[in-house]
Amino acid sequence: MWMKVKVAAVWFALLSVISFCKAQVSPTALQRSFRQPPASAKPHTWWHWVNGNVTKEGITADLEALAKAGIGGVQLFNVDVGVPNGPVKFFSREWFDLFRHAVREAGRLGLEFCVHNCAGWSSSGGPWVKPEHAMQMVVTSQIQVKGPMKFADKLPQPETRAGYYRDIAILAFPTPKGNLRIENLRAKAAYERANNIVPAKGVAAPSEAVIKLSSIVDLTNRLQPDGRLDWEVPEGDWTILRIGHTPTGKDNHPAPQEGRGLEVDKMSREALDAFWKSAIEPLLREVGPLAGKVFNNVLVDSYEVGCQNWTPKFREEFRKRCGYDLLPYLPVLAGYVVESVEVSERFLWDYRRTIADLFAENYYGYFAELCRKNGLLFSTEPYGNGPFEDLVCGGRADIPMGEFWVGTNWGMETCKLAASTAHVYGKPIVGAEAFTATPEHGRWSTHPYMLKAIGDRAFCEGINRFIFHTTAHQPWFNVLPAMTMGPWGSHFGRTQTWWDNAKAWIDYLTRCQYLLQQGTFVADILFFVGEHAPNSAPYRPDLKAKGYDYDACPTEVLMRARVRNGKVVLPSGTSYEVLVLPDSDAMTPQVLRKIRELVSAGATIIGPKPTRSPSLQNYPQCDAEVQKLANEIWGKLNGKTFTERSYGKGKVCWGKAVEDVLAQKGVKPDFEFKGSGFASIAWIHRRIGNLDIYFVANQRERWETVECTFRVRGKVPELWHPDSGEIEQATAFGERDDRITVLLQLPPYGSFFVVFRSDRKPIDAVVSFQRNGTNAWLPERAPTKRLEIRRAIYGVLNDPNRCVDVTKQLQAMVQDGELVVQASNAIAGDPAPFVVKQLRVDYAVDGEERTVIVREGEVLQIPEGTRVLARFPADLRVNEKGQVELVAWQSGVYEIKTRTGKKRTIMVKSVPEPLALDDNWEVRFPPNWGAPEVVKFERLISWSQHPDAGIRYFSGTATYVREFEVPKDWLGEGKVIVLDLGVVRHIAEVRINGVALGVRWTPPFRFEITKFVKPGRNRLEVRVTNTWVNRLIGDEELPDDCEWHSDGRLMAFPQWFVEGKQRPSGRLTFTTWKHYRKGAPLEEAGLLGPVRIIVGSRHPLQTQR
Repeated sequence: MWMKVKVAAVWFALLSVISFCKAQVSPTALQRSFRQPPASAKPHTWWHWVNGNVTKEGITADLEALAKAGIGGVQLFNVDVGVPNGPVKFFSREWFDLFRHAVREAGRLGLEFCVHNCAGWSSSGGPWVKPEHAMQMVVTSQIQVKGPMKFADKLPQPETRAGYYRDIAILAFPTPKGNLRIENLRAKAAYERANNIVPAKGVAAPSEAVIKLSSIVDLTNRLQPDGRLDWEVPEGDWTILRIGHTPTGKDNHPAPQEGRGLEVDKMSREALDAFWKSAIEPLLREVGPLAGKVFNNVLVDSYEVGCQNWTPKFREEFRKRCGYDLLPYLPVLAGYVVESVEVSERFLWDYRRTIADLFAENYYGYFAELCRKNGLLFSTEPYGNGPFEDLVCGGRADIPMGEFWVGTNWGMETCKLAASTAHVYGKPIVGAEAFTATPEHGRWSTHPYMLKAIGDRAFCEGINRFIFHTTAHQPWFNVLPAMTMGPWGSHFGRTQTWWDNAKAWIDYLTRCQYLLQQGTFVADILFFVGEHAPNSAPYRPDLKAKGYDYDACPTEVLMRARVRNGKVVLPSGTSYEVLVLPDSDAMTPQVLRKIRELVSAGATIIGPKPTRSPSLQNYPQCDAEVQKLANEIWGKLNGKTFTERSYGKGKVCWGKAVEDVLAQKGVKPDFEFKGSGFASIAWIHRRIGNLDIYFVANQRERWETVECTFRVRGKVPELWHPDSGEIEQATAFGERDDRITVLLQLPPYGSFFVVFRSDRKPIDAVVSFQRNGTNAWLPERAPTKRLEIRRAIYGVLNDPNRCVDVTKQLQAMVQDGELVVQASNAIAGDPAPFVVKQLRVDYAVDGEERTVIVREGEVLQIPEGTRVLARFPADLRVNEKGQVELVAWQSGVYEIKTRTGKKRTIMVKSVPEPLALDDNWEVRFPPNWGAPEVVKFERLISWSQHPDAGIRYFSGTATYVREFEVPKDWLGEGKVIVLDLGVVRHIAEVRINGVALGVRWTPPFRFEITKFVKPGRNRLEVRVTNTWVNRLIGDEELPDDCEWHSDGRLMAFPQWFVEGKQRPSGRLTFTTWKHYRKGAPLEEAGLLGPVRIIVGSRHPLQTQR
């Protein structure tokens, strides 16, 4: 009975999410849920149980800390990543007891619980997978004989792995003359993955060099069980080819020994049934009625176990799909040419196509089916080194996922792949393994502000649920920061220095994810990825930069597309202005007929004219049909001198850029912006009923004032702030040429939603805002300093042979005394392939020499923090009465012009000078953590620059305390008082007179304190938290009491740790990986300022209604 209940529960939950996301949510309800999002909008986290180090108490503490911070669920992994082994063996009775406890605790705390389907992270294997159910590959052996003769001997058995081999066929044929072989065989025969395989064309193939179908003799039935063959060999030279299959030998990894075994056959339902019975059913039994209710999801991580190209039923599956028997073509898998190069290549195309279909149906598809039968959702990262179609396999999941990595752009293409999959298949949730980090980019150095820009970028690729990488389970309570997932990942969880403040950041993510899960994605371009296999989705950030977004779809989705009002519309509800075909001359007749249907109905198609079918099915008649259809549709187009023509109600283009076709069609860019030369703005557009919602994110660590133009008309823009939940009307906007331009002031890495509503009466928006004759929307600029790049080196810095001098390139990029550049191969090529490189820059600012080193993928901005701090003379905002008002921070003559031509001049005669609070701070550090408990800071400096080593190496939270005087005339009607902390490394929590004002984790570190200060003396407390980096480095100054491998691995838990004794070395931290060495550079830390109390005056301009 409980099985029926859990099936109903999980599917009710899924349908609720789908309907919630697709329903026409009222603006009022949307606002309410934006401020207080539902649980479905919360981020989740990966939860790694590392090398059997698991405790019941640690499980409870982990899950309570995650729930308190606002995490919505966990995805459990069991891994071996080089950490010393603990006592808990995977799938032992003790392990199951802990698993059951974890699921029960998740239920108590309202967390969803997902499990990776096997130990390790790739892909589906274990000790229960028998060789006959493992991934299989074709293997061959051959001998040459000369007839006439009687052959009676054992044939050599092909390569055999895992002690398992089975024959497929024994074929004999006249030995071809010469060395003609299939080029790139390993990829073409699916021994390894390669996208966009190009068949050989025009290869001369003398008749004596190929195997004629009519000459092949099937000797399979003559083979004896012991491998002996009896055969009367005809006259001539003959080759006897023994073809069989054996396991690939791949196992699941990185798994603890007791959970490691062969990978299951991805093309066999019978094999997956056996895997499920051993790997998943025990988990379901263990948690009973919590399955489908709490334990509600199974994950297949990114596919990293290579190709397979056979399964026991492959021959019949091939015949069913392709309409012919593959038996006589099997010599092609050994590299021979059968009949002709053309025929052999077409067979290989069908062969790969069948493999991809079986992966989609019998692995990803059947896995999803088994999950749903058991009341579970199915999540997957549908990409990797397997021979499948990424989009199709992702389409089988309930939650397709991508991944993205800290410090690099790698992975964003997988996020776009996952988003496209969700959009074209109608999946409401798009997940991402979020903030994965290499050993160079993780190592306890990450914090919310550091992660913000790349997270926002992932949102703009279409992700709407982050699953953090990672929370390593913390089994202990007597050491910090304790367990790591080996050297990998950003570190999320209760032992992080900043975890008590993490909720402020997680609330930001949750609000973003809530809005990004609503409505329908808006895009102009649909890429058809083609019929070949394997394949993936194109990644075109160049088109996004030009203001056009896109999706990609596979054949099965394209075949269900329709045309409405000139747009290609998918069953999921998404629609597109143009359909872009693959850059290929091959297309099957059935797909080409669909293309004809779409363009006839009014679609605009972009792509080359097909000339042939890629398949051997119905060859050569299939080519004749393709040519006839293509001539009908493309006519005389050649992609050069003739590039477009009308057909039916639609249009066909060949040789024209996508953006040019869109422009010719009258489709303006969906988003454009104008700002400084350094500006980089990411964006995404969704539509919820009559609301158009754009997420806009500054990708630079500097203030940017930008004019953003949105393809929306007749609506009023609002700014929805996901960091606070505040909603305000935009004050500066205008409509022109059916688009609306909104002026935005974006903080460093700042972001918000621009929501266009048709149910709001527009204000008389401001179009010009000046103070003393200069643009008041721009921050005051400090005098430009002279920046000179003295020397810049990119590569492996300690190896001159793997470095390149990029001094001239960087100097040429300097603008107005500032340099912003990403450390990447784009500067001057790749001096050290397959290695994470560094960029070292020796430079001078007004003659003062400095040096900075950044890792590959990171953005370098020098002088550092040039535009992080900005002083604006005034703000414009709509107040609680619906009035546009000026808040002046500086005196002067303000001139304001509205879009209706009205002008207003406001003379602000005086504004109090900001009160500087940069000296005489009392700073309190926690006891027994190296630093003095109370210390006086005469001036604000980084902890890393303090002469006291305990402060210099401090990691954690310290409290700054200071009193200040507020004159009586600062208070009263029309006054605004703001606390500006300046630069904070990295998180600040503020109290004024005992009242908590909240947490800031991203600049500007400003708090409006008008309501919380009083005339006379006031008390200010600022709790500041940094990362673990400085304390980890400081501990390296002390004797080591652990033994380490050269790569940072801990050899064994030290005796003092095992016995629970005090550390003999005096070190304060303990972690399971050595990330730093003695003398490593320290990070800036603490409250750096300048700290100021700023007073402004309010001046209403006009009434909204």
